[in-house]
Amino acid sequence: MKLPVVLSLSVCHLFNLTVKCENSVTLKIPAHVDLQIGDIQNISVVPSARLQETLVVIFNVTFSSKQTSVVELPKYITLPSHSANSTVLPVRGVEVGQTTVYLENNCTSNVTRILARIHFLVVQSNVLRIVCQLIGWIYFFAWSISFYPQVIENWRRKSVVGLNFDFLALNLTGHIAYGMFNIGLFWIPYVEEQFVVYNPSEVNPVQGSDVFFSLHAILLTVITICQCCFYERGEQKVSKVTTGFLVAAWLFALITLFVTVANKITWLQYLYYFSYIKLVITVIKYVPQAYMNYRRKSTIGWSIGNVLLDFTGGSFSIVQMFLQSYNNDEWLLIFGDPTKFGLGLFSVIFDIFFIVQHYCLYRQKSDYRPVDADN
Repeated sequence: MKLPVVLSLSVCHLFNLTVKCENSVTLKIPAHVDLQIGDIQNISVVPSARLQETLVVIFNVTFSSKQTSVVELPKYITLPSHSANSTVLPVRGVEVGQTTVYLENNCTSNVTRILARIHFLVVQSNVLRIVCQLIGWIYFFAWSISFYPQVIENWRRKSVVGLNFDFLALNLTGHIAYGMFNIGLFWIPYVEEQFVVYNPSEVNPVQGSDVFFSLHAILLTVITICQCCFYERGEQKVSKVTTGFLVAAWLFALITLFVTVANKITWLQYLYYFSYIKLVITVIKYVPQAYMNYRRKSTIGWSIGNVLLDFTGGSFSIVQMFLQSYNNDEWLLIFGDPTKFGLGLFSVIFDIFFIVQHYCLYRQKSDYRPVDADN
């Protein structure tokens, strides 16, 4: 259940648009409402203080994924004067899809007339929506826990021989880039406002769990890299090719930072560049490890537990996207978040390859080769 948010905006911000007849009044409403076809839901609209005059709030549909609004709304609601009580807004889901509605007021004072915005999502089934949420938590935990088997494997062996350093370097940069994207869209109000301006019909795709995953992934990757400094590693090192790629990636981030500061692109666009860096790294980061396993004819040192959990997370992520697309009657949702789709798809492809290497091609376990044979 979505919690109501207080939309209180100044003239300088998009949603600081309040009723200001004599005293400044804000409205408390849900920013996002989920409905099933045929469901009726009562939404509370609550003024923050007593109104000095009767306020008529009308509803302006600015976006609909279908030809008509997917929800049935009254033409207007009336907030009585000298009252701070909640007023009930009945809403009924009539068609699967999404609709964005702006609440506008009849106040005659010199203020912007837009009061707030509500994004409605009507789905085929609330049960299926709950199933999608459960699947989301499954792949969240699977991906989060997948870092631990490698850390435990390194600690048990007191060695990182067999764990490719190129993979670690790429993984750290990828998670830092994805973390910056998630933190920016979730925690920085200015960026959130830009997202609303450029995507008035969409909901912020970043959730608190995404931020936690990114920070947790960075921490566990750093711990693994620290293990490489203390445990046996032989002659392993980050290759020149990977070093060059990472230098290019961070140089690109630095140059676009200067471009952003110069107001040539928005901070929102700048953060999206980080999500693209993460996507590119997701495509290539497993290649060095797979090639190293092939050269050594062994997967010793590369934790299969990490692979199996990663495969679980990627598989459930893809399943969730298909279920959401069906439930929302919007198949573009599969590709609506290219970073998330890429994380799931390429993880599954490489995990299958690693599983074949471990259980089929190099199933004979033996003492690992000296690391200098890997280079």
